[in-house]
Amino acid sequence: MAGGGGDLKMLGMWASPAALRVRLALSLRGVSYEYEEEDLKNKSDLLLKSNPVHNKVPVLIHGGKPVCESLAILEYIDEAFAGVGSSLLPADPYERAVARFWAAFVDETLVKGMYQASWGTTEEKEDGKKKVTAALETLEGALRECSKGKPFFGGDSAGYLDVALGCLLAWVHAVDAIQGVKILDPSTMPLLAAWADSFGALDEVEAVMPDLNRLIEFVMEQ
Repeated sequence: MAGGGGDLKMLGMWASPAALRVRLALSLRGVSYEYEEEDLKNKSDLLLKSNPVHNKVPVLIHGGKPVCESLAILEYIDEAFAGVGSSLLPADPYERAVARFWAAFVDETLVKGMYQASWGTTEEKEDGKKKVTAALETLEGALRECSKGKPFFGGDSAGYLDVALGCLLAWVHAVDAIQGVKILDPSTMPLLAAWADSFGALDEVEAVMPDLNRLIEFVMEQ
């Protein structure tokens, strides 16, 4: 990777979608960094010190200063490494606001629905699955509007919203394999299904995606 330097470190956990979100951003921007894997059952002193409020990954430490929360880190990467690679956020202020809105929608609606569908009670799981389907249908429409007929939410190249949503693809594929389903069904969500294929095929994405078989084993053990 071209940019960055020895003063940039990321604390993450290989199966965490939030941590993957940051790794995707760094990879797409071409920023070099040191990666440190965290054991979330035995968190390091560095993690506890760097994120004393939530004690969660990811944390990006730049010049000794920690930046926490994945979406905030994405924006920090864009600003701190403006001279490296292409910006994730659009140049137009309105388009930036739209991208931020949909990224927040992903976290507040889709991620919460996926968590409920995976870890809730039987009744909660069914409700969670409905929420996931509804959120994805909404994002299908958002992709139609944002992409303007191009492969990514960011247009011709993957950007902020692609990364915000793309970090969930590994878990989507794992659930597909475990449950024998197709969450992003091309027959009902053709744009998102095509987007997922295009995003997953990027070299920068493949370089940091977790191994699917390992992730399936991890999910089955939870």
